[in-house]
Amino acid sequence: MFSIEKEVPASSSLSSQIERAGTLLQNGALDQIEGYRTRFEAVEGLYERLFQKIIKSDFSHTSAYETAKKFFGSETVSFAAVDGTEYSRPLFDLVVFLGGSYASRGTITFSPTRSPSVDYEEQFLKTGRALSSCVPVYVNEVPEIDQSFLHPGESTEMSLATPLTDEAIANNSTIPMWIMTFSEYYLAYKLATELDGPRIIFLDRSLATSLASLIYDTSKRKLWKSNGSLYGLDVDGVPIDVNDLAYGRHHIDNPQLDLPAPRGDYVRYRCWLALERHGPQSLDSLCTLLGVTELDRRRRIERILRKSTLEGFLEELLGTYGLKERYVGTWTRIKTLIDTIGRRMFEEKPKQNPMRVWKNNDWHWLTTQDLAFLTLFTLNLLVEECWRKQILLIGLTKDTAARDLKNHVLPVLSSNKIWSSDITQEDLSRIPNTDRMMLQTLSVFNHESMKVPWSLTEYDSAFLMIVPDFKKQLGFVSGAIRNKITPERLFLKSYIQLSQTDIDPQLRSNVLLLDRLSYPEFDYRPDSTLEFKHVYGNAEEMVRPIVFRDKTVTNPIQELVMQTLCAMTSSSIPELFGHNKPLFIADKVAKWHNEEMRRIIDTTGKWLMNNPSLRQFVFYMSTFRERRSEIEGSRRDSF
Repeated sequence: MFSIEKEVPASSSLSSQIERAGTLLQNGALDQIEGYRTRFEAVEGLYERLFQKIIKSDFSHTSAYETAKKFFGSETVSFAAVDGTEYSRPLFDLVVFLGGSYASRGTITFSPTRSPSVDYEEQFLKTGRALSSCVPVYVNEVPEIDQSFLHPGESTEMSLATPLTDEAIANNSTIPMWIMTFSEYYLAYKLATELDGPRIIFLDRSLATSLASLIYDTSKRKLWKSNGSLYGLDVDGVPIDVNDLAYGRHHIDNPQLDLPAPRGDYVRYRCWLALERHGPQSLDSLCTLLGVTELDRRRRIERILRKSTLEGFLEELLGTYGLKERYVGTWTRIKTLIDTIGRRMFEEKPKQNPMRVWKNNDWHWLTTQDLAFLTLFTLNLLVEECWRKQILLIGLTKDTAARDLKNHVLPVLSSNKIWSSDITQEDLSRIPNTDRMMLQTLSVFNHESMKVPWSLTEYDSAFLMIVPDFKKQLGFVSGAIRNKITPERLFLKSYIQLSQTDIDPQLRSNVLLLDRLSYPEFDYRPDSTLEFKHVYGNAEEMVRPIVFRDKTVTNPIQELVMQTLCAMTSSSIPELFGHNKPLFIADKVAKWHNEEMRRIIDTTGKWLMNNPSLRQFVFYMSTFRERRSEIEGSRRDSF
């Protein structure tokens, strides 16, 4: 009888595992870099074939000066840049969440013969605007507030896919991010409403992407009642209901830009705004106001009016439809809601936890769904305030994975013969994955032709959802997701590069994504607007995005923006190279405040641990990791 013994490999030693990990990392990195090098080679020739027509490098001082006089009414205007910070830390049986935002201020003076001059406010730690909120929450209550811990989809149940340990809850919670985001838009809105507030506002985020994300985060209508505390909250004696929330989501009212666009899912909100602005209307008169003549689109509007009546938002009387008296003041109440909660969270001395609201004779937590609604309402208010007071609203994004230029704009405009180019979809698939890297590479390879600073001609942010027509019909487009297209003529996007070194012209700053608010008297013109047909819900509708076809089309706001940004960068500060100094200052203040708050939170923990009257109780409240960390720290200090 024979026995065969299997050879069991010996366990790998620690040193061999480290060696193996190093080899895997090295080989993987080389493969990735080699793949990118191959993609870079595909970029050669693209500049001459297309991009030289849509990249502009010469920006006029005179044009910027004249536009500033016309847009602002003055050659010297104030500006503000807003940036935020966030932090979370477990503290005994609590999790402490911090979110806040900070603004740097200054003035800029435009000249017809030279670059604008910029003056920055000094002692901004004392005189600058800042908002922050520090929210302690019991760890077991965090999943009730943070919707990211729920099952994906329309659910109110906790997800068991991720272990809900105390540390995982603290590290993975989105609460501080939501507090920070709300504070940024709230601070920008408060600055915009000041009597002598800034005429230029910079935000360290993409405006168009933020809006699309917030619309998505507030889209689960079935959860509005169950997963939030805004529903039923009393504002000026009237409780907020589902119709109020729906009305505020798309309240961006600008008749000159024909917004909201009277098409697709947005015609519902356009009807409501038209009734708010013009009073009760019949179906015929409402269609005339909206410019709707097609029979299938009239039927859709009729269905919307009937459904809105059944939902209690409208009332019908003798063939006319009007807003119910209760909803005439909805937008005014939403402004009051934002002011009230914003002050409680960021400005007033706290009497209660700032994320709790009083409703139905009890305290309720604001959830992340509520914060998404509040942030969306604040962004809509900010946009309307910037239109009302002619404030230049600009978003700058340093690192972005956006690909709508490569995957949407280029294919749509090329297939519809607006951009004449022999670039095929196969060519596009071989170039670097993101728009930023594609343009960054293009700039390096064509540094002699692409003079810094340069900017891509601006195009509508609606191209985030516009793709070539599914049936490949000329003059038609389709929606990227469920054939839906976001509202056009609201924000304009571009990519910019501001700096290069004196030693090596190929060594250039990063390409930045820029999007800004559109302004009807400057941007909405026949030579800057395209028309596409879009078949949605069996109805053929017009989509009219703003696109500056090439660099020969005059774009005075772009000239103004580029002159402004070039005056606000510096090569003397390495980390500021090619970026925006006001945002850089705001970021530094935010980081300083974050570090100070960390020290305060840590000190509070140590004070509680060493309080004689609380020592025994705190010992049992603290986690194993906290106790171990405290003991290890004491041991280190003793040596």
